[in-house]
Amino acid sequence: MIGEQYLLLPGPTPLPEQIIRAMSRSMINHRGPAFHDLLFEVTAGIRSIYQTQGEVLIYPSSGTGVMEAAVANFIAPGDQVLAVSIGVFGDRFAAIAQAFGAAVEKILVPWGKSADPQLIKERIDRDTDKRIKAVLVSHNETSTGVVNNIAAIADALGDHPALFIVDTVSGLAAHSFKMDEWRVDVAASGSQKAFMIPPGLGFLAFNQRALSIHKKINNSRFYWDVSTGLEYLQKGQTPTTPAISLFYGLQEALRMMAEEGLDNIIRRHAFYRDLIRAAVSAMGLGLLAEAEQASCSVTSVLAPQTLGANQICQTMLQQFNIVLAGGQQNLYDVIFRIGHLGYVRELDLLAILAALEMILHKMGHPVELGAGVKVAQEHILKNHSDFAG
Repeated sequence: MIGEQYLLLPGPTPLPEQIIRAMSRSMINHRGPAFHDLLFEVTAGIRSIYQTQGEVLIYPSSGTGVMEAAVANFIAPGDQVLAVSIGVFGDRFAAIAQAFGAAVEKILVPWGKSADPQLIKERIDRDTDKRIKAVLVSHNETSTGVVNNIAAIADALGDHPALFIVDTVSGLAAHSFKMDEWRVDVAASGSQKAFMIPPGLGFLAFNQRALSIHKKINNSRFYWDVSTGLEYLQKGQTPTTPAISLFYGLQEALRMMAEEGLDNIIRRHAFYRDLIRAAVSAMGLGLLAEAEQASCSVTSVLAPQTLGANQICQTMLQQFNIVLAGGQQNLYDVIFRIGHLGYVRELDLLAILAALEMILHKMGHPVELGAGVKVAQEHILKNHSDFAG
């Protein structure tokens, strides 16, 4: 019996039963008092996760949608934009800005590496005429399993007037993200990652400096217009029909997250990262990212060249109904990715590691059965001991 899938992707992520139950509630009037209270509650909850006193709007959209909203509202056609790309989604952010008429200059980082804040500083320092109007950066790059040091990049920007715009779709609530302290002007995130609910909600946060720029630019926008969004938010409404079921799920998710505590959530994701990296290393597999740059959301594992990543993913699915992510673009069939964010539990990780060992053994990779699982068990025992102490 195969049973229910083990979903170990960098999104969408598994759903807790209490969130599934919450989303089954009956519809309500999205212009009525019940939704008014619900909207205010979840907006405040997301604001606390962003660690900002700024504005937050919730859109019925994917993460890419709120990345587009960040561009449409705060970058004017012809604006010079510096886009720092460390993978697929960094390239996507740059492409969105180009589609809206921005003059985009890219800093391209080798895949598997994080952005060097010093290189960004050197480029910003050369912009003596302050022509660069925005800097686009991904917080966590799921295509490579690498996280950028947003605080260090903020320091590199110094007092340059360019807006600092961050895609933290897969980073928020899995890594530390201190929007106000790190002087991030605009940040985009989504529901299907660490928030433990299905795809379909996008979260856009922005400060007053960004809002003042928004009011001066003439970019075309309708669905994404934050001025309209703020007008409706004051009434406890959204401009368009909201995904009410997802709002129910978000409400329950935020309550669960508040109960666990944001610091504990971030600590848990870091623990999962370390556990997975140690376990796959014990199996004789390589890792794409260096330890100090490794994502807490997803781990990119180098597949043995004799096997290929795609065959490993396919066999894991066929034999054990375990869903892992493959590599994208130039990492296609080179890496497979193990997602460990959101509602992932220790026993889930033990199960997929045991299955991975068996699959590698069956496919002829020289792995000692139990080697990776043993390392994972030791990590868990130590972690439980730390909690008890």
